[in-house]
Amino acid sequence: MRKKATIPDILSMKQEGRRIAVLTAYDFPFARLVDHGGVDVILVGDSAGVVVAGHDTTLPVTMDEMVYHVKAVTRAQPRALVVADMPFMSCQVSIEEACRNSGRMIKEGGAEAVKIEGGVAMAPVIRAITSFDIPVMGHVGLTPQSVHRMGGYKVQGRKDQADRILEDALAVQEAGAFAIVLEGIPAKLAARITAELSIPTIGIGAGPSCDGQVLVIHDILGLCEKYSPKFVKRYAELGPIISEAVRQYVAEVRNGEFPDETHSFH
Repeated sequence: MRKKATIPDILSMKQEGRRIAVLTAYDFPFARLVDHGGVDVILVGDSAGVVVAGHDTTLPVTMDEMVYHVKAVTRAQPRALVVADMPFMSCQVSIEEACRNSGRMIKEGGAEAVKIEGGVAMAPVIRAITSFDIPVMGHVGLTPQSVHRMGGYKVQGRKDQADRILEDALAVQEAGAFAIVLEGIPAKLAARITAELSIPTIGIGAGPSCDGQVLVIHDILGLCEKYSPKFVKRYAELGPIISEAVRQYVAEVRNGEFPDETHSFH
């Protein structure tokens, strides 16, 4: 049986050259499934707002909603490290509020770390949270909570933006983060950042040179019809399989085939 993953384990994986596998989960059954699949980290992402709740962006997701999802995931008692996304405006108002909300993810949700979007601007917040022994995973590059400023989900870090994103990554590391997500940036820039940082980089749309990779579980299983980003590889197409199972159920109910003797009590 795998031992429980810890922050030191994730840090050592970079030093030893072992790639870190990360997937999202938002509830008990998916947490069990991805954990049994052997992931190192489960990210309870605010992407739940899009793939579970049906919003167009992650911006409407609340703290209470995130705590609910984190609780559901941690009830599965996964061996993987559980990281909880801090939703939009949970860390931006004040450092005091950021610390309180991060604490909720650990104390109420049962997460083992939190993830915060933003670079230089969020470094003081990350420093404060980590000073209370709450581990933080950073997130720079294409940050979905900044969708309006960026004018959509566009690749970041091209041309004159590259140095700024490197600066963001270094600031997050210096502030005390144990790892950092690099999203939607050119592969060469991700390779440069990965080489310069001592903490692990987790890529999503950032090429093959990161220390690990993260994707949304609904994307790799073919369960999200809203979009299919270039960086997503679909490992299964479960949507049609589920629809067909439902069609069979509906047909059997309507023609009286279900329930039969096998599925009835006597």
